Amino acid sequence: MGMINSNPKANVLMLKKLFIFTLIMFAFGYALVPFYEKFCEVTGINNLLNPDVLSKDNWVDEERWLAVEFDANARGLPWSFKSLQTNARIHPGEPITVMYEITNNSDREIAGQAIPSYSPRYLEKHLKKLECFCFTKQVLKPKETRQMPVQFVIDPSLPVEINTVTISYTFFELPEGVNVIKK
Repeated sequence: MGMINSNPKANVLMLKKLFIFTLIMFAFGYALVPFYEKFCEVTGINNLLNPDVLSKDNWVDEERWLAVEFDANARGLPWSFKSLQTNARIHPGEPITVMYEITNNSDREIAGQAIPSYSPRYLEKHLKKLECFCFTKQVLKPKETRQMPVQFVIDPSLPVEINTVTISYTFFELPEGVNVIKK
């Protein structure tokens, strides 16, 4: 038979340790919110626009052309993911919408999150996304196909020596019960 600890001092000590552990975990969870926001700011994830991004002060540099290449990948997912347009030629400051298509090739419902990456690396400072499937978790039913838009503007302040940029999205599976925090 197991022994039950009837020592009141040991029970009080354990209760204090559990209380301190609970406080530390609460503080850690509370601190994750600003950490996540800073991480998103630095990496360009969830780069939501302010309504004034396309204000009358913004302009289109019609003297300059940019080649934009689009890339799509799925890592560890039984999904087919592609851009319906592999490249575009645009003027800096000109809004553009590109459609992506994703298919769940499995027999189960799967949740995924797209993570963007850019080339050149500092492009995220000049890329203003108006709409993107990468802002939220995507849940696809078995064999479901979905088309999703990305709408963005590349600021004319992008250095003039840059004439080709690449925008890439990679989908990763989200474990069951994980939700994406939206800004």
